[in-house]
Amino acid sequence: MSQVFVHDGSRAREMSLDEFCAHADTIPFSWVHADGWQEDAREVASRCDHMPEAALSALLAQETRPRCTLMLHGALINLRGLGADNDMSGDPLVSIRLWAEQARVISVSYRPLAAMAPVRAQMLAGQIRDPGDLIAAFAQQITEALDPQVAEFGDGLDEIESALSDHGPAEARRQVSAIRATAISYRRFIAPQRQALERLSLADAPWLEPEDRLHLQEAADRCARMAEELEAVRERSALAHEELTDLRAEQMNSQALIISVVALVFLPLTFLTGLLGMNVEGIPFAHEPWAFWGVVGVCVAMAAGIAGWFGATHWLKR
Repeated sequence: MSQVFVHDGSRAREMSLDEFCAHADTIPFSWVHADGWQEDAREVASRCDHMPEAALSALLAQETRPRCTLMLHGALINLRGLGADNDMSGDPLVSIRLWAEQARVISVSYRPLAAMAPVRAQMLAGQIRDPGDLIAAFAQQITEALDPQVAEFGDGLDEIESALSDHGPAEARRQVSAIRATAISYRRFIAPQRQALERLSLADAPWLEPEDRLHLQEAADRCARMAEELEAVRERSALAHEELTDLRAEQMNSQALIISVVALVFLPLTFLTGLLGMNVEGIPFAHEPWAFWGVVGVCVAMAAGIAGWFGATHWLKR
């Protein structure tokens, strides 16, 4: 369902699309939000404004990256933020597309955005009075929600490194791989989002007030810091993965060494028992009553001697 919010200079309220279209030219500021999956999304966007066809196509595109493009009398802004209720289907970040011009903003999203509810509340509370306020509110809400998420990646790596002995290399490698994959997905959108916000803050748009530009620049700086943190998480994850791989290899080598030592201990014993176990005449002491225990004693002595030699030469510590 499409939603229309207006601010008439004294108060903000929500109205129907038909009522808005009938009085669109007399409203000081309006915000129209459409669900991209609705069949009438294109009609809603085209009824509410006379935007360029290129902007309309970009507004309804399903695959987007953060961007800011100035077109004629307006600007097309794509932003990415966390989905509502931890919606992680598809890309980890949800996009919102905005067409902003003097006194009007049209937005389209295909998945619920977590920042939508607080921005809607600010709009109805009368705190948003122009397109610059709305875009700055979205930028601030998105970055405030993303900041702790990005910080959790570094904290997660710290916990994995400190609890490595509890989880074991295999489990730790899976956790590190998951953190690295998510950090890469986040950075793919946060880095260009920083550029989009910086470009918008410097754009020659009459509906951007100095305070709006400051808020946009602040959001861009936070995106830059998050992009740097995500890059550090990616590099730390790669190093941690290599260390875990080396640790796993060392453990496997240690286990292989123990198996080799045990095999070497029993190799001469196997030869001796195989030699004495041949079904031929002439085996010494074959008919003596103490022969079996004698062979056992010889085997024990040989095993003790070989094990003592391995211990004296520190083979088990290599």
